[in-house]
Amino acid sequence: MDTNKLNTIYRSRYLLTGLILITSCSLYAQERKTNKPDSSFNELGRNFNKLTATSHKKELSLNEAIALARQQNKWIETAKMEELASREDKKDARLAALPQLQINASYQRFSKLAVFKDGLGDVSSMNRYPTANQANAGIEGAFTIYGGGRINELQLEQSIKSDLASLNTQDQTGNISLQTAAYYLDLMRLNDLKKFITDQEKRAELRLKNINAFYRNQKVTRSDVLRAEVMLSNVSLNLIQTENDISITSQKLEVLLNLPKYTGILTTDTFDRIKPQLLALSALLDTRGETAFSVLKADKTIGLQQSRLNLVKSNNLPALSFFTAYGLNYPNYLLSPPTDQLYAIGFVGIKAQYNISSLYHNKAKKAAAKWRLEGAKIQKESVLDNTQQEIESYYIKYMEALNRIDVNEKSIKQAEANYKITSTKYFNQLALLTDLLDADYLFQESRFNLIKAQADAIMIYYRMLYAAGKL
Repeated sequence: MDTNKLNTIYRSRYLLTGLILITSCSLYAQERKTNKPDSSFNELGRNFNKLTATSHKKELSLNEAIALARQQNKWIETAKMEELASREDKKDARLAALPQLQINASYQRFSKLAVFKDGLGDVSSMNRYPTANQANAGIEGAFTIYGGGRINELQLEQSIKSDLASLNTQDQTGNISLQTAAYYLDLMRLNDLKKFITDQEKRAELRLKNINAFYRNQKVTRSDVLRAEVMLSNVSLNLIQTENDISITSQKLEVLLNLPKYTGILTTDTFDRIKPQLLALSALLDTRGETAFSVLKADKTIGLQQSRLNLVKSNNLPALSFFTAYGLNYPNYLLSPPTDQLYAIGFVGIKAQYNISSLYHNKAKKAAAKWRLEGAKIQKESVLDNTQQEIESYYIKYMEALNRIDVNEKSIKQAEANYKITSTKYFNQLALLTDLLDADYLFQESRFNLIKAQADAIMIYYRMLYAAGKL
């Protein structure tokens, strides 16, 4: 096949594709009564937005939202419950060092005594001497004088577990605060985004109106009208999507704050108002990660493993305890012959014991506890290194975000001026519609990039706060 035939086939295909595209756009434009998308799904979305719009609105700043999350969040409340339970375990370990006291009482009624002679052939019965009744009641006590340090180590272990539960509560609180800040900043970003898209929609409507006027005066082609309508439809869809995202993010924030459903969060802060200073980030950088929740928990884990090692070692030590008892008994078997009478007697004593088998039973246990202790120390070093690197990375990213903010602020002014110039050129027949739409997109994108950079900068600061254990 020669080159001319190939060119003819390609031109035919391009012409057919163009006709299909123009026809589709024409049919789409005829079906739309207005220049905004309208479907059953959009109708459902509008009804849902009406439902949420009728709800009670609550105005909150970022700090107020974080404080409310700390007070009302269910996950934080659960962590506090576990902390309270751990404190009770700590009290229980202390009470174990107190003397053990118990009261005993019993009564028995014996049957007659069967006496056999010559195997089981000759049997006779007789009453139990001196009585068929037997009873006793008394009190017993025991106190560990020395147990090889086991009681102290058990108390120390429960104390460390209580501290770990407290750190878990602080960590959970910081994590929820970080999530609250993320949703709040995202809600701020979406609200600003909605304003920008609304402005873009107004520009698109005005642009379409002017282009229709130009089309009626035969100054532009039908293609420009169709492109302007498609542009307006896309902007309207973006606006609907942003409104839905605002509703979803607000609901997520309501769950974190444990607020009634469809409360509706109204953000009162602005990005400029809550912009952190470099001095605050420098102070977080100076902590070197030593106050991070993960590092503090790793340090407590070392103490816990050391306590467990000492507990294993205590099994190789002797134990010394004091014990006593006093009670009433019936009948009296201390006399000979036994007497049918009630008597009272008590005693005090000291008991010493040593488990010889601990010399070989605890050998492997002690070695395992030592290895776990060394592993906990290495784990702390690793956690500290990772935390330091994470904090330094956030600091670098924050400086990068500040630079992005400066660049985007300049880009907005340049993009806005470019849009005005291109718009003037287009309506003076000196530029194409494609150039005008590109200029509008560039202006809108520069505004989006600015609020994204501002939200990212503040979010980096809160991530740095959490990484340093200060949130």
